[in-house]
Amino acid sequence: MHCLLFPIFAVDLKPMIQIERFTFNSFQVNTYVLYDETKEAVIVDAACYEPFEKKGLDDFIQDAGLKIVRNINTHTHIDHILGNQHIFKKYGIRPEYHQAGMPFFTQAKEIGRNFGFELGDLPETQAYFNDDDEIRFGVSSLTVFYTPGHADGSVCFYSADDGFVITGDVMFRDTIGRTDLPSGDFDLLMDSIKSKLFTLPEDTVVYPGHGPETSIGYEMANNPFIK
Repeated sequence: MHCLLFPIFAVDLKPMIQIERFTFNSFQVNTYVLYDETKEAVIVDAACYEPFEKKGLDDFIQDAGLKIVRNINTHTHIDHILGNQHIFKKYGIRPEYHQAGMPFFTQAKEIGRNFGFELGDLPETQAYFNDDDEIRFGVSSLTVFYTPGHADGSVCFYSADDGFVITGDVMFRDTIGRTDLPSGDFDLLMDSIKSKLFTLPEDTVVYPGHGPETSIGYEMANNPFIK
């Protein structure tokens, strides 16, 4: 009897970031939970406000066996930070954002009240991040792009390995972020999109702060605001 022996090759499986999306509060903000095989997780734009929204987020985290290690904000407009207090109380994790967004954060209680949101004491920041910083969790990382124009302090989070970018309110499917709010600037927003986002591969998936996913290539070809 002859046995055929085949060489065994080690397969280097690249860790992948898993993404779970929730849509929270009356502004329909997309909150993302990112995690990898280590089960360490990052929350992006914790926007949960109502008790059932907080429970839905917590149930997912528990059922998936995740350990929350960071809570990061694309920007500090009120609709995107409503859940920061809950994340701090539940998981002991303080928020992180770009320092240029501090004025919105310090006025959050007053601004929130104008929109019918009652906020308690918001947790102080864990850290500020800057352009090109790396957000690390588990065996994964995200690169920070500083992309002002919608608001001072607006950033995007990019994963080259997994081919996606989280854009907050910088760019959505078929449209862009508002520039008529304090610190908004249309020309600056256009520069942020063209110099940061449109340099990414066209098949990069875009996860925006509101609405459905899109891609860099689709927006380059179809977004009516970007010519």
